[in-house]
Amino acid sequence: MTTFNVQLYGARGDGKTDSTKPFLTAWTLACGSEAQSMVYIPRGTYLVRNLVFWGPCKNIITFKIDGKLVAPKNYWSIGNSGYWILFAKVNRILVYGGTIDAKGAGYWSCRKKGGHCPQGARSISFSWCNNVLLSGLTSLNSQNLHVTVHHSSNVRIQNIRIRAPSRSPNTDGIIVQSSSGVTISGAVIGTGDDCIALNQGSVNIYIERVLCGPGHGISIGSLGDHADEEGVNNVTVTNSVFTKTRNGVRIKSWARPSTGFVRNVEFRNLVMRNVGNPLIIDQNYCPSGKGCPNQSSGVKISGVTFANIKGTSTTPIAMKLDCSGSHHCTEITLKNIKLTYMKGATTSYCKNAHGGASGVVVPMNCM
Repeated sequence: MTTFNVQLYGARGDGKTDSTKPFLTAWTLACGSEAQSMVYIPRGTYLVRNLVFWGPCKNIITFKIDGKLVAPKNYWSIGNSGYWILFAKVNRILVYGGTIDAKGAGYWSCRKKGGHCPQGARSISFSWCNNVLLSGLTSLNSQNLHVTVHHSSNVRIQNIRIRAPSRSPNTDGIIVQSSSGVTISGAVIGTGDDCIALNQGSVNIYIERVLCGPGHGISIGSLGDHADEEGVNNVTVTNSVFTKTRNGVRIKSWARPSTGFVRNVEFRNLVMRNVGNPLIIDQNYCPSGKGCPNQSSGVKISGVTFANIKGTSTTPIAMKLDCSGSHHCTEITLKNIKLTYMKGATTSYCKNAHGGASGVVVPMNCM
């Protein structure tokens, strides 16, 4: 393997010197190499602006971070492009270790004041990539989303840590869209929005061993953003723990016409610790309560299983299945659910939801 050490091209791990160009130089050389190559970031703190690593490359590339990457304090310096670190059109890329810190606090402050702010940058993204491994990374304080996977296939994200304050806006942990064959295994995520969100076109997704909280839970959606939309199919979320999250596991769609669908989803072996809305299907999603479409969701939801889920709810309604009036939810299965409410009994709410239950189900099946 040929190694391209960013320090050889002028990068300095002093946290002050702009090392953007040396990183891009090392990538260009590695990507053009006929041999398997490594871009190596030694220990130290490296100040970098927007990094776009373009493929396709000639061989497998390993991107090994032993140091820490930090964004400039001025949030405009990365906030205008939408991406801080982007891998685009790369096949066979392995990203290992290290910490990235987007220093998002100034940007969040701008957002909260309603000031003139840039669109905000996603911290690390993979677009049009295939055969991806992201392992051992810590992502801190993203301006916007932490990790995004778009139009990609055969992606494995493992042993990752994601952290931003619970009140930081839109700092979702991992977002997947228009991608297939994505595995997320071993993640500790505490943030200001969804720990993980699967948007339109997410197919064959397996999520296991996630510690989620604080945050808004693990979501499919929101769907129904567009009238013509790809569906979500074959999703498993298992062996995970939610702690003090605003929601548990959730499927959400706007109440407007759409060609979208959700099929073959299994939420199983989950623990809820002081979680609001532990189990929720919301087809009247409208978080701000303003300008809601107030139509009927066209997203068709079928074949959803909630199994072996226990713990405590901070909301009296622990299970809410609020489905579309024009396209009812079908083949919903409840199995071995025990959710308690600190101040009394938990209840369930069902509307236009059809299916069955087996084992002990608390709160009671209302379908």
